[in-house]
Amino acid sequence: MAITKARAATVTAGPHARGGIWSWITTVDHKRIGILYGTSALVFFLVGGLEALLIRAQLARPENGFVGPETYNQLFTMHGTTMVFLVAMPAAVAFFNYIVPLQIGARDVAFPRLNALSYWVFLFGGLFMNSSFLLGQAPNGGWTGYVPLTGPRFAPGLHIDFWVLGLSMLGISSILGGVNFITTIINLRAPGMRLMRMPLFTWMTLVTSFLLVTAMPVIAVALILLIFDRFFGTSFYAPAGGGDPVLWQHLFWMFGHPEVYILILPAFGMVSEVIPTFSRKPLFGYAIMVYSGILIGFIGWGVWSHHMFATGLGPIADAFFAIATMIIAIPTGVKIFNWLATMWGGSLRFSTAMLFAIGVIASFTIGGISGIMHSAAPADLQQHDTYFVVAHFHYTIFGGTILGTFAGIYYWFPKMTGRLLDERLGKWHFWLMFLGFHLTFFPMHWIGLLGMPRRIFTYYDELGLGSLNLLATIGAFTQGVAVVLFLWNLLRSRRHGVVVGPNPWNAATLEWSIPSPPPEYNFAVIPEVHSREPLWERREATPAPPAPEPAIHLPPPSHWPIVVAFGVLLTFGLFLANVWWVPLGGVALVAFGVMNWAFEPGH
Repeated sequence: MAITKARAATVTAGPHARGGIWSWITTVDHKRIGILYGTSALVFFLVGGLEALLIRAQLARPENGFVGPETYNQLFTMHGTTMVFLVAMPAAVAFFNYIVPLQIGARDVAFPRLNALSYWVFLFGGLFMNSSFLLGQAPNGGWTGYVPLTGPRFAPGLHIDFWVLGLSMLGISSILGGVNFITTIINLRAPGMRLMRMPLFTWMTLVTSFLLVTAMPVIAVALILLIFDRFFGTSFYAPAGGGDPVLWQHLFWMFGHPEVYILILPAFGMVSEVIPTFSRKPLFGYAIMVYSGILIGFIGWGVWSHHMFATGLGPIADAFFAIATMIIAIPTGVKIFNWLATMWGGSLRFSTAMLFAIGVIASFTIGGISGIMHSAAPADLQQHDTYFVVAHFHYTIFGGTILGTFAGIYYWFPKMTGRLLDERLGKWHFWLMFLGFHLTFFPMHWIGLLGMPRRIFTYYDELGLGSLNLLATIGAFTQGVAVVLFLWNLLRSRRHGVVVGPNPWNAATLEWSIPSPPPEYNFAVIPEVHSREPLWERREATPAPPAPEPAIHLPPPSHWPIVVAFGVLLTFGLFLANVWWVPLGGVALVAFGVMNWAFEPGH
């Protein structure tokens, strides 16, 4: 094999809590934190999915009164916010946490307690935003938060306060996680694992992490300005006070388009692991796949204003952003063709994970083509704020990110649990979700071209849109059935699934060289890597130079990350009192937690 023993190790772990809920609350183990992220994302996925079904039930027929306009505004605002910030992003981070250290031959992430803090801040931020439903004050200004709709004049009450403060917490979590994964990937790779030997999923994690730490500060600035407008009476976005509402659009989309690639690149990485494994071939064009991912991340910073063609930027700006939007399709197309080339001539096995990966190729291609259509400003002006845009967005994010995430779940579930998900149920899940997805969103292209604007809670029968909307609603509920099947498969297989060994798929990367599920320390012996597919390469193992046998140091559990995260929650929550000094109580708790964190023994 193309891995050799670099140095043996004696396991001397710190005092870890082995069981019970307290062991999960205080854990700093990257694998457990990954499971916490994934479980939380799944719960929020069910919440966001329920919101989507309520939206589609309202739109199933013309002039429906299933929900009122205010409730509808809250539903579509929280659906978009939940699916983007509480589902797609944390689901990717769940795999970052669990898989990346295993793929690079590390025993943990670089900053285990910071990793735990990132999770708890994310969870508290998500719970904080959703608690607004209990007060009847759920956000209602759209998930893009356009001002003046979210300004103090047109959005009184606590609706937008919950949104802007909760989103700020999620931004803090994302920045902490991005810093952690950049440091981990750069510094903790196994001996011999050069950058161009890293698995594609790890590469996409690295690119995504750089996008997180650079894009999140942009939305942080936008949110801080909105907080000042709402809480302190400034006028950054209010024209009456010399502000400019278009400034929000620039800041939001300057963050928002890198955010699209924050969502899709991890799924691309998952697909790039699944397809070679089930094609029995190395990934075609590995280097160009790496460079195309980097290019996507880089060019993604130069396309934000294609969301703003309708604001009157002028012909020069329109031309620049139109060309940039066309250019970014090139590295994206490279990935599609390289996946097809990988499958070409391979010994294909159509497992559930492989079906979802192929579903990503088909669905994302449709979304990418409609995106190229929007690069032309005249076409974009006609389709702007119609259901055509809703269709395009879901073909890229759901068809790319969510389907890709399901591919990752079916692929790595055996590694996480030591058991296979049921393939028969999995294929039912795939086909119901895939067909339901297309039945939901493909008709929306026609609905949009026929002139139906998005974000409206009803429409007139005379428009002739009832049949297409009913089809979309049937497709949405079909996807709901698929999710129920998936949940049953997940719960059943966790207890009764087929028990497997370290490498049930005969895959090539390092995570498959250790037991399933992995031990707490991951690798008893740190591997030395000689190729991109270390488990497929058959070479004579070359002995490593003699080295001392170091002990494995595993950081002990810590309760200070959740204390600091609760302080962050308290700080932002007390902002709702609208008295400037009240949040200082939360700041004091954060300071207390950080001080004790710094001097915690055993770390």
